[in-house]
Amino acid sequence: MPTFNLLPAAGTAVDNIFAYPIRVYYEDTDAGGIVYYANYLKFAERARTEFLRMLSVHQQQDLEQKQTGFIVRSCHIEYLKSAVLDDALIVTCQVAEIGAASSTVMQEIRRGDDLLATLEVKVIYMDVASHRPTRIPPEMRAKFYEYEKK
Repeated sequence: MPTFNLLPAAGTAVDNIFAYPIRVYYEDTDAGGIVYYANYLKFAERARTEFLRMLSVHQQQDLEQKQTGFIVRSCHIEYLKSAVLDDALIVTCQVAEIGAASSTVMQEIRRGDDLLATLEVKVIYMDVASHRPTRIPPEMRAKFYEYEKK
């Protein structure tokens, strides 16, 4: 068996916007070949996860060692156009607001120049043991400021 030196898709940043590629697979669609509405949330979650990874925020390590992590507090999504089977999409992330224990991320899902969906996602930094919000560490906040919407 040959050795494969492949890495998962990582996305990229241009200026203060992070972009992550997604391909629409059959499993993402309904019987009509249109992306099922809840899957847009999954696409956005993957992009936010890769955005944090790019910022060197190690979610699993934080959960295990500090018992902290981000949870979604609220999400507002607008569906503008449908994605379909085999579409190549780009999901973007841009920090809109940074609070002491929260952050709001604006996201777009695009197919080329077509804007398919917009999301406003508020996440809370949580102490998992106490189930209470806790301050975002200063070094993490500094990284978020680099991607704040100007």
